[in-house]
Amino acid sequence: MYDREKNMAAVAMPVLIALSIAHFLNDLLQTTVTSAYPIIKDDLDLSFTQIGSITFVYQIAASVFQPLVGMVFDRRPFKGSLELATTFTLLGIICLALAPNLAGIYLAVFTIGVGSSIIHPEASRITSLASGGKRGLAQSIFQVGGNFGGAVGPLIIAITVVPYGRSHFLWFVVLSAVSYAVTAFISRWYNSYLDTHGRNSRAAVFRPRPLRMGATVAVVVLICVLIISKYIYLESLKNYYTFYLIEKFGVSVQLSQVFLFVFLAATAAGTLVGGPVGDRIGRKYVILLSIAGTAPFSLAMPHVGLAATVVMSFCSGFILSSAFPAILLYAQELLPNKLGMVSGLFFGFAFGIGGIVAAVLGNLIDAHGIEFVYRMVAWSPLIGIIAVFLPDLQKKLR
Repeated sequence: MYDREKNMAAVAMPVLIALSIAHFLNDLLQTTVTSAYPIIKDDLDLSFTQIGSITFVYQIAASVFQPLVGMVFDRRPFKGSLELATTFTLLGIICLALAPNLAGIYLAVFTIGVGSSIIHPEASRITSLASGGKRGLAQSIFQVGGNFGGAVGPLIIAITVVPYGRSHFLWFVVLSAVSYAVTAFISRWYNSYLDTHGRNSRAAVFRPRPLRMGATVAVVVLICVLIISKYIYLESLKNYYTFYLIEKFGVSVQLSQVFLFVFLAATAAGTLVGGPVGDRIGRKYVILLSIAGTAPFSLAMPHVGLAATVVMSFCSGFILSSAFPAILLYAQELLPNKLGMVSGLFFGFAFGIGGIVAAVLGNLIDAHGIEFVYRMVAWSPLIGIIAVFLPDLQKKLR
């Protein structure tokens, strides 16, 4: 069944590279939220609970709209969707740089979150269209851009914003202009694709579900549990790792951003591996190894020194991040005719869980201390063992 799809079109590599660059720029701009936390905390004298609430607002905005965007654009494709996403992100960054109080920060991160909720399902859908059937490779190319952008963002902010103040986030407007140029190129290709294939494109690639509806629902629930186990640990590092390093080891804010970059760079590298390896050995096995395989490093990290902590965070980020391309592609194979909706649903669910986890962890840190929380969340990757119960869809589709 996949052989037929592979023969339908060649891989549109320039488009995949452009999508990766667009994802890189989007997620680089999105990192202004978490990277601004130490600055915002000092500027507005916030508690960790309030920091968690900022993440909650951002992640909810970035999650609730994603499946809706995917569902709507599955039915009525919108050729300017990526440019619309960039507009929301740009407005949010301007607001983040200038907001005088916590309410303004909420508005800023909500607007940035809406931009994210548009670009992820739409760009993921276009990635599938441009893949020429090599969906694991294409999805990894797309996602590594986002993860690398998320990794570079804190490093750039440490150099350009931390020494000078929050208003210097306005320099990121320049990157928004570059993002517009890249998304305009993608939109031209997408416009041409829609003009060429029109309404008949769906029928040409229609594929039945590999499982019956009851089994499909059960597997979706299982995938959601796996995403929760992944994001409990991932969000603890994304949102509070700099504070952990500052409190436990006494490093500076700038150096903590550098160590955050090391972790996020590892997540980018792991993402690039997850898709192609899943093409070869099966999505199920990548999901199992990437989540449960993080546990030895997560469990060791609270008990080692600074240098070993950086190494443990790198290993955890690399192994854990390889799961998401496999999870997303597994879900798309589960519901093969709803690419936009599925992408939006699982990106959105991941963002939503991230927001809830960040808010809960913020409260726990205020109540029990950051080291206690890191010892607690270190156990969460072990939940990934339940991936053994996932059916092997690639065997069913052969």
